[in-house]
Amino acid sequence: MTESRSLPRTPSFRLDGRRALVTGAGRGIGVALAAALAEAGAEVMLVARSGEEVARAAHAIRQAGGRAEGHVLDVSDMSAVHGFFEARAAFHILVNNAGTNRPMPMWEVSEADYDAVLDLNLKSAFFVAQACVRRMLADGTGGSLIHVGSQMGHVGGPNRSLYCASKWALEGMNKSFALDLAPHGIRSNIIAPTFIDTPLTRPFFEDAAFRTSVLDKIKLGRVGTVEDLMGAALFLASDASALMTGSSLVVDGGWTAD
Repeated sequence: MTESRSLPRTPSFRLDGRRALVTGAGRGIGVALAAALAEAGAEVMLVARSGEEVARAAHAIRQAGGRAEGHVLDVSDMSAVHGFFEARAAFHILVNNAGTNRPMPMWEVSEADYDAVLDLNLKSAFFVAQACVRRMLADGTGGSLIHVGSQMGHVGGPNRSLYCASKWALEGMNKSFALDLAPHGIRSNIIAPTFIDTPLTRPFFEDAAFRTSVLDKIKLGRVGTVEDLMGAALFLASDASALMTGSSLVVDGGWTAD
């Protein structure tokens, strides 16, 4: 008689009982990642500067059977950020998604341009994560920080000096976060997408030469969609990635493989 063997079980991708926060959640990637977490059972808080946009997105998630709430929060306002986290129980999942870009040659960059991009893409990401972690530590809550980086945090690009500076810095920040937080059961990882079709990027693709240059770099032959990132976010948020921290999950269609 053959001895029966118990097979290993795939760790759960479900997020039931967990609370998630998604910044920059009024449109595009933020809405998609919030929807993915809600579909997996998380209770999701969507925040952005536009109350109307996050209210609509949260309503759509509830209509689809998820649990979601929208809240106005300017993540560049440190006082507002601290007050937001102090007034709530700890989140188990943070998706640090708010960001911006001002593409131009480096010789045209002004100090105001530098501050606008670095303050939102890096400073706000740092201090939102810090405020979230402080609350997690106070409540004894473990969990997962997910920062939305970019393939441009792994390579350079013309007219992308500010964006690359912010996303390369995010990569280093993430690795140090992972080391600080590992003893507390908090993981920190990055999703690094290629160009994704969103309201923010769509105007750039109206330039045929720019679109061609992008498609020449994406080896799978198409611009990314927000759906391409939903599984990555769910993986990093869930127990399926329990041994993963300090890493960058590059979703770039092969751009950085060349």
